[in-house]
Order: sequence, then C-alpha cells, then structure tokens
Amino acid sequence: MWPDRRLLDLFKTEHPIVLAPMAGVMDAELVIAVAEGGGLGSLPCAMLTAEKAREQVNIIRQRVAAPINMNFFCHEAVEPDPAREAGWRQRLTPYYQELGLDPATPVTAANRAPFDAAMCAVVEELKPEVISFHFGLPEPALLKRVKATGALVLASATVVREAVWLEQNGADIIIAQGADAGGHRGMFLTDKLAEQVGTFALVPQVVDAVKIPVIAAGGIADGRGIAAAFALGASGVQIGSAFLRCPESKVSAQARAALAQASDESTVITNVMTGRLARGVANRVMREVGPISPDAPAFPHAATALGPLKTAAEKLGKVDFTNLWAGQALPLGRELPAAELTRKLAHDAQARLRLMAG
Repeated sequence: MWPDRRLLDLFKTEHPIVLAPMAGVMDAELVIAVAEGGGLGSLPCAMLTAEKAREQVNIIRQRVAAPINMNFFCHEAVEPDPAREAGWRQRLTPYYQELGLDPATPVTAANRAPFDAAMCAVVEELKPEVISFHFGLPEPALLKRVKATGALVLASATVVREAVWLEQNGADIIIAQGADAGGHRGMFLTDKLAEQVGTFALVPQVVDAVKIPVIAAGGIADGRGIAAAFALGASGVQIGSAFLRCPESKVSAQARAALAQASDESTVITNVMTGRLARGVANRVMREVGPISPDAPAFPHAATALGPLKTAAEKLGKVDFTNLWAGQALPLGRELPAAELTRKLAHDAQARLRLMAG
C-alpha cells in the first residue's frame, strides 16, 4: 500500500513511520509501543549514560522483536565559559529570588554529551539495526565503526547542502527536518535561523539533490501530512509531537496540560533553554528572556542554571522553566495508546494515498 517501499525493505518494519527520539520525555515504553504498532521506535541516548542506554535497549529487546533506532547528538563539545555563565545566572536571578532559591548554590552541569568512543563501544555491543545522528555525523573513525556493525545510519538535514554533505560523508538515509519540527534544530553547516526551510519546501528539494531515501520530519501529525510527504518524494516520515500525549510518554501532568491547550501559534524557536536553537511551546522564561537571547551560554550550558528553577516551579505545578519541545502541528496530536496511534496514522495515510491515486 505504500508507494515507496525502500524504508520498509531497509528497516523491516510494517510502516515507514519513525518515532522521533525525544530526549527527556520518553524511554523504552514509547519505543516498544510504536514498534508494536508497526513503526520504527527510536531511543534518544544523548542524555543517557552508557549503562542506562544498555539497560533501555535490553528492555526493548525483551519485550518486542523489532528493529531499534538509537539516536545520538554529535555536536562539538564546548567547555563552560565561567564569565558567560555568571552573566546568565545574573540574568535569571530575579526568578531564583521569586522561588526562594540562592543563585550562588552550585548545580549539576547539564548533560547532553556528543557521541564518543564509549558510546560507540555500546553500539558495537548492542548492534541496533539503525543509528541516527543529530548535528551532523561523528568523526570518520567512529562512523566507520558504527557502519561496521551493519547498522543503517540516519542523519538530520535542515537545508539542502547539509543533506548533500551527509550523503557524501556516509549517511544511508536523510531526515529532512523542516523549520516546523519540534525539538533541537539539526543545523550543522548553517547557523542562520531566518533561512531555515519549512518541511514541505525542504523535502522535494532534498529528494532531488540526493540519491538515498529521504524521511520527512516536521509538521506531520496525521494521515494527511504523511500522504503529502510521500507525494513530495519522501520514503517515510518521522513523527514526534503527535506521540507526546500518549500514555507511554513520560511527559508530566502539568506539561501535558500545557501541550493539550497549545494552538498552531504556541511554539517558537528559542535558544534560551539549552543554548542551541530548538522549537517548543513558549513558556514564561522563553517569552520574558527570549525567545532568542544573546546572553544564553553555548549548548548545553544554558540549561545548567535553569535546572533549579525548573525543579522548583514544577513542584508548584508550573512549567515556567520546563522544556516543552514540540512542533507546529502539535494540536493534531491525540491521546491514544502509541501502538494504536501508529496504526491509525498508517491507516489514514494509506486511505489518503488511495484517494490521491484515484
């Protein structure tokens, strides 16, 4: 029923639907549920230790016989800048005072580590069927080791030249991440936010520029969006925001309420939460300090000073300092079990494709 079967043949899944890896709001439970629905489950590993990643993959393997995508960041690590971090803490001091916190109290540094030799060894041990990278690709020696395991390598592109670079440097499949997508922008050859391209303008241009399969990501949350992506030449879709309100996600009750009330105008691209551009539902700190602030330390260090504020506000039932990463199609999401939602997305897309075929 799918007009392009390349991903089905490569992934060995029933449907060409990839769960977007959403660090911090999901774990093995959502991966398992999407796999049970016939899609490719993705485990976000950028905030996990090697031991935790191993534990999560083992849980998935015990529960479902399906391919797994392990997702990693491969940004260039930046050392903390004490002067800039002090300035950032000063900028946030009124919030600390409001919540009765001491801004001088030492806090644990934000943990979003790039893919390294230790994680590569875990990949070699666990042999996931798919590996996806955000912010480019790891250094050639590490990528060679990953590919030697037999894993398919996916990587995100936000403009055509990133897609071409990824194909030339070893990616097997391109994720074309439009500006409407939630979460961190996968930008690595550009830092020009104003020039970022929407999904349905980006996808056909990437399809024309590369020979490998292309997955459309961003603004896709129902069967209409999936069918449109295929009409533009995509071989599959990556969907995240539509799954945020599924019972298997780890989104907190107060965050679920904020997501449920969101409209098409609720999300913005910000650097305030982590120091790197990402799209999410605007919260108090994003509105009052940003959404783009020159004061925010480099990724991921902006998140460090926000940690105590997030914890304290959440205890009061507020999401003023909580990452609510989501894309512009967030209101199209449903409160359904993730396996059921995956099957519904596939069914509705196929019905729409049949209608288009006449």
